[in-house]
Amino acid sequence: MSGLQIAISIIDIIFAIAIIILFLVQEGNDQGLGAVAGATSDSYYSKAKGRTLEEQLKRWTVICCVGFAVCSVLLYLAINRHW
Repeated sequence: MSGLQIAISIIDIIFAIAIIILFLVQEGNDQGLGAVAGATSDSYYSKAKGRTLEEQLKRWTVICCVGFAVCSVLLYLAINRHW
């Protein structure tokens, strides 16, 4: 393995561990069938949704998932094309 492949592998593992931790820290949705029926509660929490810890965790989870996918593709290309 070249140095580039090792570096991408380490970054990929870090993203994988971060995704696992972020999934475990997040709380589940307790809406149940109310979300299917279209029931909404318009509260201060729903208006300030983007600033809550839960939304920040979701945002970082998406960022880590995209980073993991990109690193995985780069690692595949690096191994197959002998970079």
